[in-house]
Amino acid sequence: MTAAKDSMKNITAEAEAGGGAVKVVMNGNHEVVSLTIDPEILKEEKSIIEDLIVAATNNAKKSIESKIQEEMSKLTGGIKLPDGFKFPF
Repeated sequence: MTAAKDSMKNITAEAEAGGGAVKVVMNGNHEVVSLTIDPEILKEEKSIIEDLIVAATNNAKKSIESKIQEEMSKLTGGIKLPDGFKFPF
């Protein structure tokens, strides 16, 4: 179980918002490891930039959760875990 947990932190997902103006990379521990903002978007209002960062982060979270689910499926031999089941326990 410890090895599986450790392998999850090595999984990454990249997501974007605003047509690529903001990009977020998140790891399997749900930590943001990279944030890229296109300099052109910095001309926009602060609230727009904030919304794009939130959207990109939320998209990265969904993507990493999907990747974790795929990895868990491999580890459990395809046995579907109940909704809300967190690994490791």
